[in-house]
Amino acid sequence: MRIAVFGTGGAGGRFGAQLALAGHEVVFIARGAHLAAIQADGLRVETPEGEMRVRPADATDTPSRVGAVDLVILGVKTWQVADAARSMKPLIGPDTLVVPLQNGVETPGQLVEILGPDPVLGGLCATFSWIAAPGVIRGIGDTHYIRFGELDGRTSGRVERLRQAFVEAGVQADVPESIQVALWKKFLTVVPFGGIGAVTRAPAGVIRQVPQTRAMYSTGTREIFDVGRARAIALEPDLPEKTMGFFDALVPSGTTSLHRDIAAGKPSELEAWVGAVVRLGREAKVPTPLHQFIYDALLPLEMRARRQIDFE
Repeated sequence: MRIAVFGTGGAGGRFGAQLALAGHEVVFIARGAHLAAIQADGLRVETPEGEMRVRPADATDTPSRVGAVDLVILGVKTWQVADAARSMKPLIGPDTLVVPLQNGVETPGQLVEILGPDPVLGGLCATFSWIAAPGVIRGIGDTHYIRFGELDGRTSGRVERLRQAFVEAGVQADVPESIQVALWKKFLTVVPFGGIGAVTRAPAGVIRQVPQTRAMYSTGTREIFDVGRARAIALEPDLPEKTMGFFDALVPSGTTSLHRDIAAGKPSELEAWVGAVVRLGREAKVPTPLHQFIYDALLPLEMRARRQIDFE
Protein backbone atom coordinates (compact mmCIF):
# COMPACT_ATOMS: atom_id res chain seq x y z
CA MET A 1 0.00 0.00 0.00
CA ARG A 2 0.95 3.65 -0.48
CA ILE A 3 0.37 5.37 2.83
CA ALA A 4 0.67 8.97 4.01
CA VAL A 5 1.02 9.63 7.72
CA PHE A 6 -0.35 13.17 7.98
CA GLY A 7 1.03 14.32 11.32
CA THR A 8 3.96 12.20 12.49
CA GLY A 9 3.38 12.45 16.23
CA GLY A 10 3.32 9.68 18.80
CA ALA A 11 0.47 7.67 17.29
CA GLY A 12 0.98 8.37 13.60
CA GLY A 13 4.73 7.92 13.88
CA ARG A 14 4.50 4.63 15.74
CA PHE A 15 1.92 2.98 13.50
CA GLY A 16 3.48 4.45 10.36
CA ALA A 17 6.86 3.00 11.32
CA GLN A 18 5.38 -0.45 11.77
CA LEU A 19 3.70 -0.27 8.37
CA ALA A 20 6.91 0.95 6.71
CA LEU A 21 8.96 -1.84 8.26
CA ALA A 22 6.38 -4.33 6.98
CA GLY A 23 7.16 -3.22 3.43
CA HIS A 24 4.52 -0.60 2.71
CA GLU A 25 5.47 2.64 0.98
CA VAL A 26 4.99 5.21 3.73
CA VAL A 27 5.43 8.97 3.44
CA PHE A 28 5.69 10.85 6.73
CA ILE A 29 4.25 14.37 6.64
CA ALA A 30 5.81 16.48 9.37
CA ARG A 31 7.31 19.92 9.85
CA GLY A 32 10.14 21.85 11.48
CA ALA A 33 12.98 20.16 13.32
CA HIS A 34 11.06 16.88 13.48
CA LEU A 35 10.83 16.79 9.68
CA ALA A 36 14.48 17.73 9.23
CA ALA A 37 15.61 14.96 11.59
CA ILE A 38 13.47 12.33 9.83
CA GLN A 39 14.81 13.40 6.45
CA ALA A 40 18.41 13.30 7.68
CA ASP A 41 18.47 10.21 9.92
CA GLY A 42 15.15 8.42 9.50
CA LEU A 43 12.42 7.89 12.08
CA ARG A 44 13.29 6.13 15.33
CA VAL A 45 10.63 4.62 17.60
CA GLU A 46 11.79 3.62 21.09
CA THR A 47 9.67 1.00 22.88
CA PRO A 48 10.19 -1.23 25.94
CA GLU A 49 10.54 -4.16 23.51
CA GLY A 50 13.29 -2.48 21.52
CA GLU A 51 13.87 0.12 18.86
CA MET A 52 12.22 0.42 15.45
CA ARG A 53 14.13 2.37 12.83
CA VAL A 54 12.82 3.53 9.45
CA ARG A 55 15.93 4.61 7.59
CA PRO A 56 15.86 6.12 5.10
CA ALA A 57 12.39 7.57 5.60
CA ASP A 58 10.42 9.47 2.98
CA ALA A 59 9.27 12.67 4.70
CA THR A 60 7.91 16.00 3.52
CA ASP A 61 5.90 19.02 4.57
CA THR A 62 4.32 19.32 1.11
CA PRO A 63 1.41 16.87 0.56
CA SER A 64 0.98 18.03 -3.04
CA ARG A 65 4.28 16.41 -4.01
CA VAL A 66 3.12 12.99 -2.81
CA GLY A 67 0.10 12.41 -5.05
CA ALA A 68 -2.79 10.06 -4.42
CA VAL A 69 -2.29 7.31 -1.83
CA ASP A 70 -4.26 4.27 -0.68
CA LEU A 71 -4.44 5.36 2.96
CA VAL A 72 -4.07 8.57 4.94
CA ILE A 73 -3.46 8.14 8.67
CA LEU A 74 -4.42 11.47 10.23
CA GLY A 75 -2.36 12.14 13.35
CA VAL A 76 -2.65 15.92 13.80
CA LYS A 77 -4.21 17.65 16.81
CA THR A 78 -7.97 18.17 16.77
CA TRP A 79 -7.75 21.93 16.18
CA GLN A 80 -5.66 21.23 13.08
CA VAL A 81 -8.12 18.79 11.48
CA ALA A 82 -9.93 21.23 9.19
CA ASP A 83 -6.70 22.73 7.82
CA ALA A 84 -5.20 19.25 7.44
CA ALA A 85 -8.25 18.03 5.52
CA ARG A 86 -7.93 20.87 3.04
CA SER A 87 -4.19 20.28 2.69
CA MET A 88 -4.57 16.55 2.12
CA LYS A 89 -6.83 16.86 -0.93
CA PRO A 90 -3.92 16.08 -3.32
CA LEU A 91 -3.52 12.76 -1.45
CA ILE A 92 -7.11 11.69 -2.10
CA GLY A 93 -7.81 9.44 -5.08
CA PRO A 94 -10.96 7.50 -5.94
CA ASP A 95 -10.07 4.62 -3.61
CA THR A 96 -8.23 6.46 -0.82
CA LEU A 97 -9.21 5.79 2.80
CA VAL A 98 -8.72 8.35 5.58
CA VAL A 99 -8.39 7.04 9.14
CA PRO A 100 -8.38 9.74 11.84
CA LEU A 101 -6.68 8.97 15.16
CA GLN A 102 -7.85 11.99 17.18
CA ASN A 103 -9.43 11.58 20.58
CA GLY A 104 -12.93 12.97 20.48
CA VAL A 105 -16.19 12.30 18.66
CA GLU A 106 -16.39 15.16 16.17
CA THR A 107 -13.45 14.64 13.79
CA PRO A 108 -15.17 12.32 11.27
CA GLY A 109 -17.91 14.88 10.72
CA GLN A 110 -15.34 17.61 10.10
CA LEU A 111 -13.55 15.46 7.54
CA VAL A 112 -16.77 14.56 5.74
CA GLU A 113 -17.66 18.24 5.40
CA ILE A 114 -14.39 18.93 3.57
CA LEU A 115 -13.53 15.65 1.81
CA GLY A 116 -17.01 14.19 1.28
CA PRO A 117 -18.23 10.92 2.79
CA ASP A 118 -16.53 8.38 0.51
CA PRO A 119 -12.94 8.32 1.84
CA VAL A 120 -13.65 8.92 5.53
CA LEU A 121 -13.68 6.14 8.10
CA GLY A 122 -14.19 6.52 11.81
CA GLY A 123 -11.01 5.75 13.68
CA LEU A 124 -9.34 5.80 17.06
CA CYS A 125 -6.24 4.47 18.70
CA ALA A 126 -4.62 4.01 22.06
CA THR A 127 -0.92 4.40 22.66
CA PHE A 128 1.30 6.01 25.27
CA SER A 129 3.68 7.42 22.66
CA TRP A 130 5.00 10.91 22.00
CA ILE A 131 7.74 12.87 20.24
CA ALA A 132 10.69 12.61 22.62
CA ALA A 133 13.10 14.53 20.36
CA PRO A 134 13.21 15.51 16.69
CA GLY A 135 12.96 12.31 14.70
CA VAL A 136 12.34 10.19 17.80
CA ILE A 137 9.05 8.68 19.04
CA ARG A 138 9.01 7.12 22.51
CA GLY A 139 6.41 4.65 23.71
CA ILE A 140 5.74 3.09 27.11
CA GLY A 141 3.42 0.37 28.33
CA ASP A 142 1.71 -2.30 26.26
CA THR A 143 -1.48 -0.47 25.24
CA HIS A 144 -1.06 0.14 21.51
CA TYR A 145 -3.99 -0.50 19.18
CA ILE A 146 -6.00 1.01 16.36
CA ARG A 147 -9.70 0.62 15.56
CA PHE A 148 -11.63 1.83 12.55
CA GLY A 149 -14.81 1.22 10.60
CA GLU A 150 -17.39 2.59 8.20
CA LEU A 151 -19.26 5.54 9.68
CA ASP A 152 -22.64 4.00 8.86
CA GLY A 153 -21.76 0.76 10.64
CA ARG A 154 -21.81 -1.49 7.57
CA THR A 155 -19.19 -4.15 6.97
CA SER A 156 -17.00 -3.63 3.91
CA GLY A 157 -14.22 -5.37 2.09
CA ARG A 158 -12.04 -2.26 2.06
CA VAL A 159 -12.09 -2.04 5.85
CA GLU A 160 -11.26 -5.73 6.25
CA ARG A 161 -8.35 -5.42 3.79
CA LEU A 162 -7.05 -2.46 5.75
CA ARG A 163 -7.35 -4.33 9.04
CA GLN A 164 -5.37 -7.21 7.58
CA ALA A 165 -2.59 -4.85 6.45
CA PHE A 166 -2.23 -3.46 9.97
CA VAL A 167 -2.27 -6.92 11.55
CA GLU A 168 0.42 -8.17 9.17
CA ALA A 169 2.52 -5.15 10.22
CA GLY A 170 2.28 -6.20 13.87
CA VAL A 171 -0.34 -3.63 14.85
CA GLN A 172 -3.29 -4.71 16.98
CA ALA A 173 -6.17 -3.64 14.71
CA ASP A 174 -9.89 -4.22 15.20
CA VAL A 175 -13.10 -3.36 13.39
CA PRO A 176 -15.80 -2.69 16.02
CA GLU A 177 -19.43 -3.52 15.37
CA SER A 178 -20.13 0.22 15.63
CA ILE A 179 -17.31 2.72 15.24
CA GLN A 180 -19.59 5.44 16.65
CA VAL A 181 -20.01 3.50 19.88
CA ALA A 182 -16.28 2.77 19.94
CA LEU A 183 -15.47 6.49 19.58
CA TRP A 184 -17.71 7.33 22.54
CA LYS A 185 -16.19 4.54 24.63
CA LYS A 186 -12.72 5.94 24.02
CA PHE A 187 -14.03 9.46 24.67
CA LEU A 188 -15.48 8.31 27.99
CA THR A 189 -12.19 6.67 28.98
CA VAL A 190 -9.66 9.31 28.02
CA VAL A 191 -11.35 12.68 28.62
CA PRO A 192 -11.75 12.43 32.42
CA PHE A 193 -8.22 10.99 32.64
CA GLY A 194 -6.82 13.84 30.58
CA GLY A 195 -8.76 16.58 32.34
CA ILE A 196 -8.02 15.39 35.87
CA GLY A 197 -4.39 14.77 34.97
CA ALA A 198 -4.04 18.26 33.53
CA VAL A 199 -5.55 19.86 36.63
CA THR A 200 -3.59 17.76 39.16
CA ARG A 201 -0.43 17.06 37.06
CA ALA A 202 -0.74 13.46 38.32
CA PRO A 203 -0.29 10.28 36.20
CA ALA A 204 -2.75 7.41 36.02
CA GLY A 205 -1.35 5.51 38.98
CA VAL A 206 -1.76 8.47 41.33
CA ILE A 207 -5.20 9.48 40.06
CA ARG A 208 -6.60 6.02 40.73
CA GLN A 209 -4.78 5.64 44.08
CA VAL A 210 -6.01 8.86 45.72
CA PRO A 211 -9.67 8.38 46.75
CA GLN A 212 -10.71 11.92 45.82
CA THR A 213 -9.27 11.84 42.29
CA ARG A 214 -10.47 8.27 41.79
CA ALA A 215 -13.98 9.48 42.60
CA MET A 216 -13.53 12.36 40.14
CA TYR A 217 -12.65 9.90 37.38
CA SER A 218 -15.70 7.79 38.17
CA THR A 219 -17.93 10.88 38.10
CA GLY A 220 -16.39 12.00 34.81
CA THR A 221 -17.10 8.69 33.09
CA ARG A 222 -20.69 8.81 34.30
CA GLU A 223 -21.20 12.34 32.96
CA ILE A 224 -19.98 11.35 29.49
CA PHE A 225 -22.05 8.16 29.60
CA ASP A 226 -25.17 10.20 30.34
CA VAL A 227 -24.40 12.61 27.48
CA GLY A 228 -23.80 9.78 25.04
CA ARG A 229 -27.00 7.97 25.95
CA ALA A 230 -28.95 11.21 25.64
CA ARG A 231 -27.55 11.53 22.12
CA ALA A 232 -28.77 8.01 21.23
CA ILE A 233 -25.35 6.33 21.38
CA ALA A 234 -25.90 2.68 22.33
CA LEU A 235 -23.51 2.52 25.28
CA GLU A 236 -23.93 -0.55 27.48
CA PRO A 237 -25.32 0.21 30.96
CA ASP A 238 -22.25 -1.00 32.88
CA LEU A 239 -19.72 0.90 30.75
CA PRO A 240 -18.61 3.35 33.49
CA GLU A 241 -17.78 0.43 35.80
CA LYS A 242 -15.96 -1.45 33.02
CA THR A 243 -14.01 1.71 32.22
CA MET A 244 -12.72 1.93 35.77
CA GLY A 245 -11.33 -1.58 35.37
CA PHE A 246 -9.54 -0.54 32.17
CA PHE A 247 -8.18 2.58 33.86
CA ASP A 248 -6.84 0.49 36.73
CA ALA A 249 -4.86 -1.60 34.24
CA LEU A 250 -3.08 1.33 32.57
CA VAL A 251 0.65 1.79 33.07
CA PRO A 252 0.96 3.82 36.33
CA SER A 253 3.19 6.49 34.76
CA GLY A 254 0.79 7.03 31.87
CA THR A 255 -0.38 10.55 31.00
CA THR A 256 -2.47 11.93 28.15
CA SER A 257 -1.45 14.38 25.45
CA LEU A 258 -3.85 16.91 26.98
CA HIS A 259 -2.02 16.66 30.31
CA ARG A 260 1.41 16.90 28.68
CA ASP A 261 0.49 19.85 26.47
CA ILE A 262 -1.09 21.84 29.31
CA ALA A 263 1.91 21.15 31.56
CA ALA A 264 4.31 22.26 28.81
CA GLY A 265 2.39 25.47 28.15
CA LYS A 266 1.41 24.35 24.64
CA PRO A 267 -1.97 24.68 22.93
CA SER A 268 -3.99 21.59 23.83
CA GLU A 269 -7.11 19.71 22.79
CA LEU A 270 -9.09 21.12 25.70
CA GLU A 271 -11.95 22.28 23.45
CA ALA A 272 -12.31 18.93 21.66
CA TRP A 273 -12.10 16.90 24.86
CA VAL A 274 -13.47 18.60 27.96
CA GLY A 275 -15.10 21.47 26.09
CA ALA A 276 -16.94 19.02 23.84
CA VAL A 277 -18.41 17.21 26.87
CA VAL A 278 -19.75 20.50 28.21
CA ARG A 279 -21.04 21.65 24.83
CA LEU A 280 -22.65 18.34 23.82
CA GLY A 281 -24.11 17.95 27.29
CA ARG A 282 -25.66 21.40 27.08
CA GLU A 283 -27.18 20.54 23.71
CA ALA A 284 -28.63 17.31 25.15
CA LYS A 285 -29.75 19.08 28.36
CA VAL A 286 -27.49 16.83 30.48
CA PRO A 287 -25.57 18.54 33.31
CA THR A 288 -21.79 18.03 33.33
CA PRO A 289 -20.58 19.91 36.44
CA LEU A 290 -17.25 18.08 36.80
CA HIS A 291 -16.25 18.73 33.22
CA GLN A 292 -17.46 22.32 33.49
CA PHE A 293 -15.15 22.77 36.49
CA ILE A 294 -12.20 21.16 34.69
CA TYR A 295 -12.79 23.25 31.58
CA ASP A 296 -13.09 26.49 33.54
CA ALA A 297 -9.97 25.69 35.60
CA LEU A 298 -7.82 24.93 32.54
CA LEU A 299 -9.13 27.66 30.24
CA PRO A 300 -6.75 30.41 31.47
CA LEU A 301 -3.77 28.13 30.79
CA GLU A 302 -5.13 27.30 27.34
CA MET A 303 -5.68 30.98 26.56
CA ARG A 304 -2.13 31.78 27.66
CA ALA A 305 -0.73 28.99 25.47
CA ARG A 306 -2.62 30.48 22.53
CA ARG A 307 -1.35 33.99 23.42
CA GLN A 308 -4.84 35.32 24.08
CA ILE A 309 -3.87 36.46 27.60
CA ASP A 310 -0.59 36.73 29.48
CA PHE A 311 0.31 36.08 33.10
CA GLU A 312 3.14 34.60 35.14
